[in-house]
Amino acid sequence: MLGVPHNSEARMTINLNSDTDVINTPELLAAGAQLIDVREPDEFAAGTIPGAINIPLQEFIHRLPTLDTSVPLAILCRSGNRSGQATEIFREAGFQAVNLQGGMLAWDAHHLSSDTLLCQQFYLDCLSQASYLIIDKSTHRAAVVDPTRDVQQYIDTAKIYGAKIELVLETHFHADFLSGHLELAHATGATIGYGARAQPEFPTRLFTDGEKYSLGTVQLEIRHTPGHTPESISIVVREHADDAVPYAVLTGDTMFIGDVGRPDLLVSVGHTSNELGHMLYNSLHTQLLTLPDATRVLPAHGAGSACGKNLSTETMSTIGEQRLTNYALLAPNVDAFIDIVTEGQPSAPSYFIYDAQLNSQNHAVLDEHAPPPQLSLAEALRLQHEGVSFIDTRDAQFFATGYLKGSINVGLQGRYAEYAGAVIAPTEKMVIVTEPGQELEAKVRLARIGYDNVVGWVSINDLTAAPQHMLQASRLTPQQFHTKTSAIRPLQIVDVRSASESHLGSFANAINIPIAELQQRVHELNATTPTIVFCAGGYRSSIAASVLRRAGFTDVSDVLGGFEAIRA
Repeated sequence: MLGVPHNSEARMTINLNSDTDVINTPELLAAGAQLIDVREPDEFAAGTIPGAINIPLQEFIHRLPTLDTSVPLAILCRSGNRSGQATEIFREAGFQAVNLQGGMLAWDAHHLSSDTLLCQQFYLDCLSQASYLIIDKSTHRAAVVDPTRDVQQYIDTAKIYGAKIELVLETHFHADFLSGHLELAHATGATIGYGARAQPEFPTRLFTDGEKYSLGTVQLEIRHTPGHTPESISIVVREHADDAVPYAVLTGDTMFIGDVGRPDLLVSVGHTSNELGHMLYNSLHTQLLTLPDATRVLPAHGAGSACGKNLSTETMSTIGEQRLTNYALLAPNVDAFIDIVTEGQPSAPSYFIYDAQLNSQNHAVLDEHAPPPQLSLAEALRLQHEGVSFIDTRDAQFFATGYLKGSINVGLQGRYAEYAGAVIAPTEKMVIVTEPGQELEAKVRLARIGYDNVVGWVSINDLTAAPQHMLQASRLTPQQFHTKTSAIRPLQIVDVRSASESHLGSFANAINIPIAELQQRVHELNATTPTIVFCAGGYRSSIAASVLRRAGFTDVSDVLGGFEAIRA
């Protein structure tokens, strides 16, 4: 059964007296919640989430006295309506209760039934990254593919199904995040596996092309698919070893939905895009497109990832669908393929090469449960004087009302880790300025890209005690933007969107410097000239404006609502 695309951000922020998406049920159960299905008995008998008990809506009021108010409750129904009613009554009775939004309809939308296999996708929106837990339900043996460093989610889900994780497979040395193979091996004793072309510095089982690994009934076949990187593999999953049509193929960064892995990321470390492009073309046509059309395609990334340029928002497809619709697979020959795939790729954040190398090395494992130490404002300012960077995680509108001088604004509500990695070097020490209660999330999300140098955090509640260290950020309305661009000369306008976004429409006199290139190209701008920064909606422009202010620019504004608001 194909499990729910799992939002790993939510697991750190679930409020036991609020509502949450039904996909977060495993985290609630792992935290000790009791799952109660309030549907009718015949609905319950037709299928529910493992661990649920059935208390139909018309009965549960009479059952309240039998329940322990110290145990939090997760309430489930068909779509979220009946469970919403029940949740309110439970709360009024003194229970901590969570309504599981979407109900069984949302849960089942991402499940395909099988008595043998669970293949659950964990999708991390802020990095557009997918990892997978594969369980053989007949033997309770499990493998995890391409895990993030916060591995408790895999352990908790495996525990629900009574499974033991014995293998951690990496499809390649990832560049966009620091993988959790060391954390998962440390926590479970699992073996780490790579393709035979990988040369990691830690104990690893290296799989040859075509080698098979049995979980019991479920079989994993390793196929070497170099191209995105030389050591890339894909993993063919079969419910039974003799199945003619595989259940799925986990394609890593070799094939995405609507795209393929870019072959140009490793140009700086001794590989040419032409060399890797030829490998990629061969891998796609001889290793993946030879699979039956009905084989599900489960990639490592979706839309928003810098590992490709045309990734779909869909996170699952089939070989047959990709054969017909994926632009890269329609190229008539290898030369045309390389031309079309390498053209127009987005700028990769500078941390990509760092992560690709670190993923092959031994390093300290993450404790995802330990928050960073809280610092007094005086301690933080002393550290800043010593060269430590401040990251303010608030929404741009709140950051603008007052921030510590020198802070870089990277809001938690967006692609926080990716953009922090675009503007801060991996070796920089950092202090997080954030709302109380968000410090652990801010730390863990940075750790996902290998940024472990968080020395502490400061509460925004402490900032008002030191107004002499505070500044306000200028943010222009679209009307103010038009007024200022007409009245002020000289003026430099900086478009921090990607080159492909800018080509679709910008201002004639705007300088396009994608945010991933800003630190390297800041010398192209005049720090004494009034500067206006814009992006698509205002998130990236606030980051960029704060970077320029820290670099000594004296008059910097960004635009509320970004380019879309300006041209409206």
